[in-house]
Amino acid sequence: MNPVRRPLIATALAAALAVAAPPAWAGIEEAAKSLQAGDVVQAEKDLQVLVKERDPRAQFLLGLYVYGNPDSKMFDLGKAAPLLLDAAERGYVPAMIPLAGAYAEGKGMPKSMFDSYKWLAIAELWNSPNAAALLEQVARELKPDEIEKAKAQAAAFTFKTK
Repeated sequence: MNPVRRPLIATALAAALAVAAPPAWAGIEEAAKSLQAGDVVQAEKDLQVLVKERDPRAQFLLGLYVYGNPDSKMFDLGKAAPLLLDAAERGYVPAMIPLAGAYAEGKGMPKSMFDSYKWLAIAELWNSPNAAALLEQVARELKPDEIEKAKAQAAAFTFKTK
């Protein structure tokens, strides 16, 4: 794993762990240790149990750091993006920005600047850092009526509960 990315991973892991709740804590904690050690194979094993239970924190960690990290030997955007989408649809705000990026770049998801904007707008509504600046970038690729439609969909969006 790229040594420059380790501080970013540590910060994201700390944020994910801050919202962890027992009994899932042990699985998340073990996965975080594995990721910090650069052992993505073990991290995947640690997270799979929680992913099967649709724990959005585990989906985020597995989707972003195991399957979504180009430095990972398990890099697979086809596996990463659906995990991020499910976590975001169920209200896990940290998954929304990378999901928007997947839509914007067409990596793991069909390319859609509209869907990218919609997810960034939802993230902004939930006070996600950097969402506003990213919204401005994506807006350059959309027509004004598309922006208004995406904003309306974001405002009306309700999270899945199951």
